Amino acid sequence: MTSGMLQNILDPAILFFVFGVLAGFVRSNLEVPPAIVKFASLYLLIALGLKGGASLATGGLPAAGALALMAAVFIAVAVPVYSFPLMRRFASPYDAAAVAATYGSVSAVTFIVAQQFLTSEGVEFGGYMTVAMVLMESPAIIMAVLLASYVRSRDVGTGAGQPPAALSIRKVLHEAFTDGGHLLLIGALVIGFVTGERGQEIMQPFTVDIFKGILAFFLLDMGLLVARQLRDSPALLNRYLLAFALLMPPLNATIAFGLAAALGLGRGDAVLLAVLSASASYIVVPAIVRYAIPEARPGTYFTMSLGITFPFNILLGIPLYYAASGWLWS
Repeated sequence: MTSGMLQNILDPAILFFVFGVLAGFVRSNLEVPPAIVKFASLYLLIALGLKGGASLATGGLPAAGALALMAAVFIAVAVPVYSFPLMRRFASPYDAAAVAATYGSVSAVTFIVAQQFLTSEGVEFGGYMTVAMVLMESPAIIMAVLLASYVRSRDVGTGAGQPPAALSIRKVLHEAFTDGGHLLLIGALVIGFVTGERGQEIMQPFTVDIFKGILAFFLLDMGLLVARQLRDSPALLNRYLLAFALLMPPLNATIAFGLAAALGLGRGDAVLLAVLSASASYIVVPAIVRYAIPEARPGTYFTMSLGITFPFNILLGIPLYYAASGWLWS
């Protein structure tokens, strides 16, 4: 076990996640009240957005930042494109489309944990990476709609179904961007940019001093949720889905590192790009997929993203990606 991996696991917030998983597996009645979980989720998005916006206001958007944003959008489109045919080998086409869209998007909590890890290691990164995270939501959602339309057209062409009602990308994107969490993150990013360094100083007691404690509380609930998902979902009986959920993050991270190296991005930005590429959405995109691809089974794509990929990245993935960046950016 590398020192970075050990340091990550011994982080108090990560240990609360592990504790939550263990408590969930032994079927403890421990639970975090939903209202507190909701507050913690919104708090983390506010803190993330304000920090990213203030950093943008201070440092602007350098050429490296613009390249990082373009790379993020490219990856958000590319991951569903090659994930779909891979998943199609051992899942229904609708499940494959849903999983592809889910893995093309990102996990904000995984991104936050990665930022905390880099900060503890003294590695700098640009505030524009928060913008990259925001930008990676929309391509995945559009791909969900396009893949669903493709699968349905194939069904109709073979006589397997009736012509479906057309899905509106505009309506789906409206649902995505008016989602409370996503909208709050964008709003906090704008407010952080407008108020700049002075706003960051004013908000520091709220968004910095207690950040780690709130993150630990939220990860405790995530651990309980992961345990329930792993315990109750039949999707894990399929070893191919398990393999996909474990192997796709390192594959996507490797592609991101190659792209980051080719574009000349700094180590911190490269790690965050790899983490974003390796993560999978378990909030915004699954909610949209339930509407866009109702034929898909939520137990499949939700369990894969939350029950397998999320804990893998939190516990092992982030320090592994960081260690890989040390070889590439030495």
